[in-house]
Amino acid sequence: MKHSNEQRMYRQTRAEVNLDAIEANVSRMVRHLGDQTKVMAVVKANAYGHGDVEVAQTALKAGADHLAVATLDEAVSLREKGIQAPLVVLGWTPPNFVSIAVDLDIALTAFQADWIEAAGASLEGKTCKLHIKFDTGMSRLGIRTSDEFHAFVKALHTWSSSFDIEGCFTHFAAADQADTRLLDQQKQQFEQRLAQLEKAGITPRLVHSENSAAGMMAPERAVTYCRYGIAMYGLAPSKWVLDNSPFPLEPALALRTNVVAVRKISAGDTVGYGAEYMAEKEEYIATLPIGYADGWLRHMKGFYVIVDDQKAPIVGRVCMDQCMVAVPEKIDIGTDVTLIGNQGGHSITADDVANYAGTINYEIPCLLSLRVPRIFLRNKRIIGIRNKVLGDK
Repeated sequence: MKHSNEQRMYRQTRAEVNLDAIEANVSRMVRHLGDQTKVMAVVKANAYGHGDVEVAQTALKAGADHLAVATLDEAVSLREKGIQAPLVVLGWTPPNFVSIAVDLDIALTAFQADWIEAAGASLEGKTCKLHIKFDTGMSRLGIRTSDEFHAFVKALHTWSSSFDIEGCFTHFAAADQADTRLLDQQKQQFEQRLAQLEKAGITPRLVHSENSAAGMMAPERAVTYCRYGIAMYGLAPSKWVLDNSPFPLEPALALRTNVVAVRKISAGDTVGYGAEYMAEKEEYIATLPIGYADGWLRHMKGFYVIVDDQKAPIVGRVCMDQCMVAVPEKIDIGTDVTLIGNQGGHSITADDVANYAGTINYEIPCLLSLRVPRIFLRNKRIIGIRNKVLGDK
């Protein structure tokens, strides 16, 4: 691929992000949920590795009207990039930074009485938007016990002029499974907590408990908002959801590179660190400029990529900056290589990579490091490149 200096990309390895797929996945979820529930697009972790601002803009265009991230840093970054849509931080934020959130119109998550007191004392007349979180089964973040609830409500009443209770939410632990017993239990607990809040004189305007799986598989149970995360990127939360999905998902990310070296080796020659691979016969080895520093894990040794429309096994250890594959014949420098995506009649999915690496599909795009430029596509044409190594925001 050739690029002008203005596009600032000088290596072959790249992640291609199909924004048409993002738009299609969001539009389908909007239609699936109907008028009763809106879509909150989750763009944390650089939009699961896909590119935060580009995905945010695309999701909003497709019908989402709220955004969610994990940290205040992520939220501030979106504001600095011009995203003005309603935005909530789902994780814990140090209370001494609440004024930054207020100044940028960012809602924060709260669930601790001490946090309310510390944040309230630091606001100095400002009002911070809050989303109250309840722990109904994750044992992670949120109000869990009755004592915690009463202490939190007491603190809120003490600092009532400092906070606008915009939302309330919980997080389902097993919405992507066919067995709905835990989901039903969590839903019931959450509804009880909402009733307790109302009794205490607190009525959040936005209520969100459904994630991708819950919103897809049981839209009739959704409340004000569905937090749409992994499925927005075309990846199913689980095999059960994939097999029973009410609408098709289009994977948005492809990972590609090009061959940079080819050498012929003989029987007995070794490849890579530790000499773990030894050729049994004469063969060709192609070197690819992608390694574990890019997010292509050492676990991928023995997996395959697609080179010149053929499957090629990864041989030897994956290095920090390169990996090597065995090819059936001598090929040209610059030959296209697909690590995730389609090429010719072959396909490698994020699920294929995750299954081989012993992890989940969520982790695969999130692992792609800032060394890998993101190329954004519309109608199969490049509309932008973001290269964070060279300072692109």
